Amino acid sequence: MSHPGPAAAPQLQLLGRFRLEHDGPVEVSASARRLLAYLGLHRYATRTVLAGTLWPEVPEARAHGSLRTTLWRLHRDWRSRPLVVSSGRDTLALADAVAVDIRVLDDGAREMPPGLLFEGDLLPGWDEDWVLFERERLRQVRLHALDTLSGRLLARGRHAPALAAALESIRIDPLRESGHRAVVAVHLAEGNTAEAVRSYRAFATLLRAELGLPPSPLFTTLLPAVAVNRVAEG
Repeated sequence: MSHPGPAAAPQLQLLGRFRLEHDGPVEVSASARRLLAYLGLHRYATRTVLAGTLWPEVPEARAHGSLRTTLWRLHRDWRSRPLVVSSGRDTLALADAVAVDIRVLDDGAREMPPGLLFEGDLLPGWDEDWVLFERERLRQVRLHALDTLSGRLLARGRHAPALAAALESIRIDPLRESGHRAVVAVHLAEGNTAEAVRSYRAFATLLRAELGLPPSPLFTTLLPAVAVNRVAEG
């Protein structure tokens, strides 16, 4: 006699878009989406902090009432599925069973899960202050992780994925020198000196146009002196 397997864990996606899943997409109210997103980012919060953050423009008592209503509707919509929000005496938290993509990236930043490093921005289109702060924090985490990933892949001789990681870093921040250095390092490792020089020159031109600065000495030492001198003369 076969037994049913364990129930799938709820999944909360915050990168690229908001999406809540449990055996398929689950629709919840706009206020529930904001509540779940905040808890997904911060793990837990007091009811007072949540009410004041999610409903900042209304009196405190009304904000607490809105929070209670949101929780009631969320539990009603969620019905018989596993608990998604756990409550303490004065705190709320996302249930431990809920898998959150942003947590995987944060918790595994040193291991650098490659798939998540190429996902979209955090909650695009959301303009709340707490989202903007976390979006910039995540951007910095992702940039550092991409630089590290590119270096590790290059050291293993995996040139194509190393270049992909470096190019993603440049896409996120075109003026970030470490990403451009990683691109040049991959080209040089492959013996593509001309491509490395072209990449260096493109960055030097961009940096001079945007900031009036030359590339750092750390960058210039990667390339033959003649290539660097020609850029400086231009």
